[in-house]
Amino acid sequence: MPMTTIGRIAGATAICLSLTIAAAVAQDTDYPSRPVRMLAPSAAGGNPDVIARLLANRLSEIFNNPFIVEDVPGVGGVVAAKQVAAAPPDGYTLMLNDSGAMAISIAMNPDADYKLSDFTPITALATLPTVLVIKPSVPAQTLAEFVAIAKAKPGAMSFGSAGSGSIHQLTMIIFEQQAGIELLHVPYRGGTAMVNGLLTGEIDAGWSGIPNVLALIETGKLRALCVSVLQRDPSLPQVPTCDELGYKGFDVATMIGLLGPAGMPPAIVVRLQSAVAKILREPEIAARLVTLGIHVEENGTASYVKFLHDDLARYTTVVNAVHLQMK
Repeated sequence: MPMTTIGRIAGATAICLSLTIAAAVAQDTDYPSRPVRMLAPSAAGGNPDVIARLLANRLSEIFNNPFIVEDVPGVGGVVAAKQVAAAPPDGYTLMLNDSGAMAISIAMNPDADYKLSDFTPITALATLPTVLVIKPSVPAQTLAEFVAIAKAKPGAMSFGSAGSGSIHQLTMIIFEQQAGIELLHVPYRGGTAMVNGLLTGEIDAGWSGIPNVLALIETGKLRALCVSVLQRDPSLPQVPTCDELGYKGFDVATMIGLLGPAGMPPAIVVRLQSAVAKILREPEIAARLVTLGIHVEENGTASYVKFLHDDLARYTTVVNAVHLQMK
């Protein structure tokens, strides 16, 4: 082939490549230029829905472009996760996920036939700590006394959860392992039903989202023993952490984060992460999250990636140790 022909082909190829790169850069720079879907794996009023709407309102203002929240409940976030994994990686389909969809379900639910590598992590948003509560008739004023009673009669005391494979059940399993106790698990359909089980005396204990039981603790209808993270909660300053009470490093809470399909352009990830970090630190947003018992955890994309892998490893270990399987 003549050199001039080769040169023309090479030149044309270089021009096409340059145009492709330029188009991609322009697309990233112009993002977003049309409505962005934000899937919340919960019913209206659930924590992912509430956080998604707080973010969507401000993101719409910052980018002068609609961010539209779609509630996609079902199978602990698995339904929404599958939709996002299958979406084009252009930044126009995002999801607020949690440890249920991105760790627990992957570890124990065969229907969660996706992997962490099917997603682009953008940023962590917040953790949802729980508090260990018991019914007043349990003769324990402290966590140490509760553990002593449980050790004296293995399997006699019961605990409730929001369902098999829920963060409530996994939190108690991890606590049982550290405390050396054995309790009877009673799964309910949701956290509200579990709290009602405590109030009616059907179960002895349970880990609950703090807003769900705050008023019951304050009125003495339930007794709080400890919170599940390393910092005390502002709404329950008198309740110690498990770590304070001798269970060093006990730090279990679902993490809500923002992600998209695998292969999202890095420039779009940076734009979204930066905007979300700014929003979460706005006084009005921060105050609203506190009232919901939510702890802001935004700390950059890299730390979120590490958390996702560590979270999956932790729950996989727990699920395998006790042979949990969702059927």
